[in-house]
Amino acid sequence: MSGLHDDHAGRFVSIGDTHLWIVERGPADGYPLILLHGGPGDDHHEFADYLDALTDRFRLVLVDQRGNGRSMDSPESTWTLEQHAADVVLLARSLGFERYAVLGHSYGSFVTLQNAVDFPGMASQSIVSSGIASVRWMENLEAKLAAFEPEDLRKQVQESWASESSVRTQEDFARIMHDQMPWHFADPRDPRIAEYEQRAAGALYSPRILQIFAASGYGGIELEDRLGEIGHPVLVLAGRHDRTCPPEAAEVMVAGIPASELRIFEDSGHMTFVEERDAYVETVRDFLERHLAEDEPGESRAVDVDEAG
Repeated sequence: MSGLHDDHAGRFVSIGDTHLWIVERGPADGYPLILLHGGPGDDHHEFADYLDALTDRFRLVLVDQRGNGRSMDSPESTWTLEQHAADVVLLARSLGFERYAVLGHSYGSFVTLQNAVDFPGMASQSIVSSGIASVRWMENLEAKLAAFEPEDLRKQVQESWASESSVRTQEDFARIMHDQMPWHFADPRDPRIAEYEQRAAGALYSPRILQIFAASGYGGIELEDRLGEIGHPVLVLAGRHDRTCPPEAAEVMVAGIPASELRIFEDSGHMTFVEERDAYVETVRDFLERHLAEDEPGESRAVDVDEAG
């Protein structure tokens, strides 16, 4: 676990109007894989060391997205899903990447998908992990929360969701994360929850951005009618028992994206990379290695990303 708290190895990267904090793992000449955390309001610690097995070949770039973690201040008016998607292109450009892949989990998957639609071919491969392409999949969240089992955990989980739009402090945010975590595992009493919390410790939470997004549909993603615009390979990952981003939403994405693949992890909820870590890592590795072997870079189009968002 020596790589867990490697913020001393992090650095700021300018993307124009702000600087993003990144932590890199793996060989400098490895194929870049940009990792986008969830939340919003969490930071790169979400992934802990769960994907570090990929560092034998891949250069992992863990990012604190705009308005999150240790990244520098930016106007709240720029804290949008569309700008987060544009920031990926700006970051890759600042780092000098000609070809790269993007993997986003939870809210990070919204950003990954928005990036793939708005900037087709900029990323050579995209990996959508525990995501949705439309907020319609969250419309029945209240009913799901009301039926959540086991009953003795129901109230704390319900209150954690209800508190997101009023969160004020780091401590409040940490409590929300802890109280909500049973919801995100297939087994709400999974003993690996405590292990995950320990391994992912060290996050610098950002209450204000969670307030804003929780009150406005978590970015308001609406891309189901634009999925056909994505021309590069996309891997969609989902947990069979995900209560927030159900596997049916993943199936809709794959049906709409021409060059896409689907992997459903049968024993996972929302935290697929924790619950079925080995299978998750090997699925990601296989997808990237196959497409790297094909040596088919995406066709970039001219886009003024500085004006995006």
